[in-house]
Amino acid sequence: MKALLIITHYFPPEIGAASNRIFQLARGLQNRGFKVSVLTPLPNYPNGKVFKAYQGRYRQTSREDGLLVHRLWLYASNSKNTLLRLWSMLSYSISLIWYVLWHRLPNTVIIQSPPLVVAFTSVVFLRSKKRRLILNVSDLWPLAGLELGAFKKGLSYRLLKTLERYNYKQADLILGQSQEILSHIHSIFPEKATVLYRNFPDFQPPKPVDRPMANAKIKLVYAGLLGVAQGIYTLCQALDYTKIEFHIYGAGSEQARIISFIENHPDKDLVYHGELTRVELHKVLGSYDLGIIPLRHRIYGSVPSKLFEYARLGLPVLYFGGGEGETLVHRHKLGWVAKAGDYAHLNRVIANIDPAKLDIRHKRTLQGRALDHFDFTQQLQGLLTAL
Repeated sequence: MKALLIITHYFPPEIGAASNRIFQLARGLQNRGFKVSVLTPLPNYPNGKVFKAYQGRYRQTSREDGLLVHRLWLYASNSKNTLLRLWSMLSYSISLIWYVLWHRLPNTVIIQSPPLVVAFTSVVFLRSKKRRLILNVSDLWPLAGLELGAFKKGLSYRLLKTLERYNYKQADLILGQSQEILSHIHSIFPEKATVLYRNFPDFQPPKPVDRPMANAKIKLVYAGLLGVAQGIYTLCQALDYTKIEFHIYGAGSEQARIISFIENHPDKDLVYHGELTRVELHKVLGSYDLGIIPLRHRIYGSVPSKLFEYARLGLPVLYFGGGEGETLVHRHKLGWVAKAGDYAHLNRVIANIDPAKLDIRHKRTLQGRALDHFDFTQQLQGLLTAL
């Protein structure tokens, strides 16, 4: 059995696309004959506090779903203070260095990026140990951070660009979750070996649920991180509720503001349901008519995983993020598209949605397309060939 290590900043019981993606990758490799171990921090995302069950520990090793998971100490923080966020990443990097120095590691290592600093630390120390390094790039940092307004061009940006370039150069193979990511990497290193590895979900698809739409409002739902990049607070303010009711699930930095807005605007058809596990979400999302996937700004290289998840559930999407995700919605007829950041256009698109397109027949057709084009098993087989 071939041993393989995955180094990641995100892993269950943390929720979100990043932890789901890595867990599915790890479990998929384990089920296909690899002996997989995982290095990850004590769970703390997205609230920036170590989960209660793990507090007071500096390290924990456990067997989870057949995977050997090593959880390491870090200074947990989701503070807006740049220095505190940097220290959080550096603290995990220090734990990684200590672990690497004192433990034997498999010859093949998959490294998640971002966080860029953590990926850089892993690449530097594992390259010296002559390991085969596979870089799994889910977002193009620091470019994505620049587009989000997290920082401006300057010394820190140039430094991060240097780290990014070093990581790409030293990796033996790079996995990118979008064609834009691969194009960016090839613009720097044209001959670099790459594989398109999207965030396809791997769960038993449920039967779509029929809901009578006569004289009823469209039930629009968002489920995920309530952060600055998604802009759900602004969305709550900007939506025209004439034709819709808006339901929200998740947690994040904007959570308190969203709850306060709902309390102060009882006239709006707007409901916050709190946070659910992924399994619980799959059970409730089928009762909605339309899932919205918003980004405040078009982020080059980003393709939200909800696009594939909603399609597998048979839930039509309203995509509000631009870029490659928008192209996929058009190509596979997954739903509707509004111009990224243009709330007036978003409301016009909603006003023109024909409720008949949200019936059970259309949901089944959509789910069929997802099963044909977004197949996790087929994609994993392509990765195994590259490994």
